[in-house]
Amino acid sequence: MNGLQGAFTVDVEDYFQVDAFADCIDPGAWDGFTPRVTRNTRELLDLLDSRGVKGTFFVLGWVARREPGLVREIAARGHEVASHGMSHQRVVTQTPAVFRAETRDSKRLLEDQVQAPVIGYRAATYSITRESLWALDILVEEGFRYDSSIFPIRHDRYGIPDATIRPHRLVTPQGQGLAEFPLSVAHVAGLNLPVSGGGYFRLLPYAVTAWGLRRVLAAGRPVVFYLHPWEIDPGQPRVAGARLRSRFRHYLNLRRTRARLERLLGDFRFGTMRDCLVAGNLL
Repeated sequence: MNGLQGAFTVDVEDYFQVDAFADCIDPGAWDGFTPRVTRNTRELLDLLDSRGVKGTFFVLGWVARREPGLVREIAARGHEVASHGMSHQRVVTQTPAVFRAETRDSKRLLEDQVQAPVIGYRAATYSITRESLWALDILVEEGFRYDSSIFPIRHDRYGIPDATIRPHRLVTPQGQGLAEFPLSVAHVAGLNLPVSGGGYFRLLPYAVTAWGLRRVLAAGRPVVFYLHPWEIDPGQPRVAGARLRSRFRHYLNLRRTRARLERLLGDFRFGTMRDCLVAGNLL
């Protein structure tokens, strides 16, 4: 893989848009929040620049409409811009018609801003599950060449536990081909353990993440790491009315994420998702 061990990815969304707060923050109220996504994303861009790392930024269409300069800056700094959909609603809650419209709109918006093809997609909350595999056909039909929405684990909100755990060419329900780069899991004693970042990176000790990623590499699979800009922002406002489990998942160890991330970038060699898939002859 030309020296790369995997893909570094960022899901560009703000703290008030996460699925954990969906039961207490209506999307119609998002405009009433003070955005923090631009500042936090630029902090990530500066950190990646300092380490010479290029990554893939899955940008939410809602953010792109309000912060077009941020999207252009991501591209200008040499990173890949990909789509995170438009409204950060789980695919399983949308009709195929709504999903297609949002997917098409977000792709066109991002391509207009960066003046380059956008070929990668990641669903909100990894919500392409067995119940929403139909979305894969829509992705192909709308011009996407790869997806990174399938998490091969058991979870209360997402996941396909028996999905293929290595990057591969999948066949959609209608028989079309699409490259899939699933979220990294360490296969241990018949179980898939999530080691690819996000809340798992914050909640578990760094040594667990590093062990898991090295186990993935030892099995001959490239890794994919992900996080959100709000995860390096311990000063973000606390959301009133959030459930205890949601608060735990969202706020635990925010103050430790930046230091852990710096360590991660020193321990592993990351690139864009596109570069990893090209190196693996999947694009």
